[in-house]
Amino acid sequence: MTSLSGHREWIDLDFVERERTPEPAMALGIQSHVAGLSLSNPIELLDALGVDRSRKAVHDWVQKSDLQPEPGQSPNQIAFDETVIRINDQQFWLYAAAHLKTNDLLQVRIFSTTTTESTEIVLRELQRKHDVETAVFLVDGAQHLQTALQRTGLRFQMRRHGNRNAVERIFRELKRRTSSFSNCFSHVEPETAELWLQTFARWHTATN
Repeated sequence: MTSLSGHREWIDLDFVERERTPEPAMALGIQSHVAGLSLSNPIELLDALGVDRSRKAVHDWVQKSDLQPEPGQSPNQIAFDETVIRINDQQFWLYAAAHLKTNDLLQVRIFSTTTTESTEIVLRELQRKHDVETAVFLVDGAQHLQTALQRTGLRFQMRRHGNRNAVERIFRELKRRTSSFSNCFSHVEPETAELWLQTFARWHTATN
């Protein structure tokens, strides 16, 4: 599949200590899982390489690698929004910020509720990681998003269509991926799901 082609330099394997799996095989396992395959499919790919590992091993590699969206971007416009996802049959709010020119994911976070305070946390993390002080955030009519942007001194425009659709497309893809991972997003802590989503954001940027 095309999502498995290309380089894997974006996968940082510094967490590896005495892991008996060859690093190229670990990188393939991480990439194939994050690219949208279930935990069973990476096992089949690795088995074809003569590497016998469990689904839990691949899951643990993704978690231990702790990959995050790359910092240091300077976007002119950012699509910023939130949506509902389900983990263990419970509702959580997924925040995402996307660089409109490149379609890169700048930040993804999960919270159990959506409030002005949680929105501020996401925005202040964005301020620390990226140069967003002169960027324009495109948001919908949600008042708490606008209030949080005002509190953090960031510029925004209310826009329901047009360029803002970039983040909506990403949300649709994230929902499709999370709903397909019944063996990954059931019986896990929200922090575990968030780590996977942040790894997805890194993969999305690297392969975008």
